[in-house]
Amino acid sequence: MPLLLIKISSCISNSVRFLKIYAMPVFDMIETVLVKKMKFTPCFKLRLIARSTYVAFTMFVGMTFPFFGGLLGFIGGFAFAPTTYFLPCIMWLLLYKPKRFSLSWCSNWFCIVFGVLLMVLSPIGGLKQIINQVKTYQFYS
Repeated sequence: MPLLLIKISSCISNSVRFLKIYAMPVFDMIETVLVKKMKFTPCFKLRLIARSTYVAFTMFVGMTFPFFGGLLGFIGGFAFAPTTYFLPCIMWLLLYKPKRFSLSWCSNWFCIVFGVLLMVLSPIGGLKQIINQVKTYQFYS
């Protein structure tokens, strides 16, 4: 297989995978509101329209703002690092109370320090990228 084809298929499969992982809670919330609050009947047609509208809106926002990647880095640093790296480690340390300087204690503290660094540095990098792109900012560029 050509290398370009492998890269394209990897990009598409990762996009579909991450869309399912991160968008499923949003899809569920939208469908719950449509069914319970707005009294739509739950069916395949409703799911198709609601999910397609959400994906189209997300794609529109991503294409409209050329600094969307920097914005994701800026906001994601505050949200992603705590929920992924150091909050689970802190909770695990509080629940299980491993021996000080044991392998699990050290690895959890490594993840905590790494997560805090990521939480501080990622928004700085995202803000720098936004500032650099604002100089040549144009819609749909």
